[in-house]
Amino acid sequence: MVELSNIIKVGIADMNIVHSPALIRTSGLGSCVGVVVYDQSKEIAGMAHVMLPDSSLSKMGQINHAKYADTAIKELVERIVQDGASIRKLKAKIAGGSQMFQFSSGTDLMRIGPRNVEAVKKELMALRIPIMAEDVGGNSGRTIEFNPKTSLLNIRTVNKGTKEV
Repeated sequence: MVELSNIIKVGIADMNIVHSPALIRTSGLGSCVGVVVYDQSKEIAGMAHVMLPDSSLSKMGQINHAKYADTAIKELVERIVQDGASIRKLKAKIAGGSQMFQFSSGTDLMRIGPRNVEAVKKELMALRIPIMAEDVGGNSGRTIEFNPKTSLLNIRTVNKGTKEV
């Protein structure tokens, strides 16, 4: 059992970095996507809790970079590399992007979860970071916890139990 003080928490529209032996966790992933970028050889990982696909949706002058897929992933990669990770060794694991509510209109604007997943994958591909595992979609919330020592992502899905990828 890991000590609670050894777990770094990432809030909604937030990001952080962790070195082994600490773990990193975020909860409340509904339509949001949890993105883990890690360097297995250095045992370092960063996590972002992405809420929306595109920062152009922001109506404010000063934006929260962790909130949007297009800005969060770039900043997370910059931070993890500054903290000692090798850009060429980065890999990713993602989870979340559920469609939490059903809408009869069928408009694309209501597909927040699937659009978040598409945006995250697009950004990772643009940065040439391979996705090693994913648990996305569905209609249940998730909590994820990543261990940079083992590179395992523990995923707890509401009413569906736990799995590791």
